[in-house]
Amino acid sequence: MEIPRFLLGDNTDFQDSIFVIHTEFPRFIINLVDDEIEWLEDLQQGDVDELANQVSSLIEEASTFYDREMKRYEEA
Repeated sequence: MEIPRFLLGDNTDFQDSIFVIHTEFPRFIINLVDDEIEWLEDLQQGDVDELANQVSSLIEEASTFYDREMKRYEEA
């Protein structure tokens, strides 16, 4: 099965949150309200250091995905 790179996540227990799930390595869930990231990988310290350089790019990509999806919902 092919899965999209990003997915929107919603949960009524977290009404003020906007979740985007990144399904490729490194897999994570980001709350776009506060940019808090929950990594879904078992990362070693070396991995975390290496990913630190990519985090801002990943956050930007997740935000762009969310904006695109919301625009598509409005147009539908």
